[in-house]
Amino acid sequence: MAIKAEPILPRFGATISGVDITRPLDEATKAEIIALQDKWGVTVWRGTGLDDAGHVAFSRIFGHVELAPRHRNKLSRMSEPELFDASNLDANGEINRDSGVRLAAGGNRLWHSDSSFMAVRSAQALLLCHEAPPHGGPTWFADTRSAYEDLPQAMKDRLEGLEADHSYFWSRRRAGYPYTEEEIDAKPHARHPVVHVHAGSGRKALFVGAHTRDIVGMDRAEGRALIDELIEWCTQPQYVFSVHYRPGDMTIWDNLCTLHRGGEYDDTQFRRDMRRTTVRDPQASAAEVDHFTEMFAAAGDTPFSPDERTKERILTRA
Repeated sequence: MAIKAEPILPRFGATISGVDITRPLDEATKAEIIALQDKWGVTVWRGTGLDDAGHVAFSRIFGHVELAPRHRNKLSRMSEPELFDASNLDANGEINRDSGVRLAAGGNRLWHSDSSFMAVRSAQALLLCHEAPPHGGPTWFADTRSAYEDLPQAMKDRLEGLEADHSYFWSRRRAGYPYTEEEIDAKPHARHPVVHVHAGSGRKALFVGAHTRDIVGMDRAEGRALIDELIEWCTQPQYVFSVHYRPGDMTIWDNLCTLHRGGEYDDTQFRRDMRRTTVRDPQASAAEVDHFTEMFAAAGDTPFSPDERTKERILTRA
């Protein structure tokens, strides 16, 4: 049976069928899958049958799979070091009710590009569902290539050559986490072009999202207004769709030509066990090191384990 791609929007997203990705794939099939991913930006795979090891093995057809960050004094449920825990569960597999963890995770419900706060960017992300809420909990996706192409020429001219600084800690502040501007200033940032050429398709794309903090060389207020304007432009109805999951379903999105956000659901009542692999930007020339753990160690923090001073602020605000 030939691989079939059923478009979701005319220029963005497709549901893929006709291939068993639990089995080893020949080079021609791998190349076809990569080409479909480059064309559509997001692909949806139903009932994959993948386990953790198969999830990681399939991810490798797209390139170098990053190691998930290791957190201080925090056990992981994951059986493979490349798996990011994108669930609402703790190390024992129970719903996590820690207020600091839940507040930090709220940033995932803002429109963002995974890991844009890293100097070495991420390309494909492969999110596999192991358990889904009975209602809600989708992922929303936005097409930043078509959004760029449809911009007025005056805006394209304005954006030409602009760069922006991205910070994980800024997006968490936007979600309600009580970092101050001064604290974020002292933590790592990454700088990227606001518009870049998506290598897999040759199309230009916007590269902004919730991690994008400032436009280089622009007044802070003006730059942030521009960032918000561009995110709003990218997330108009004609550029977005959502995916609801059943166990075994997987979405793959290219962070270099999409934005995404988690959909709403009651994370205090329903389990949502999602596991993600992250593939490095194939244009990156960095050595194979554990970028994520290094970045958070350099920040003197971990993404899901606030220090005691920050926990006190959270409790004070609650």
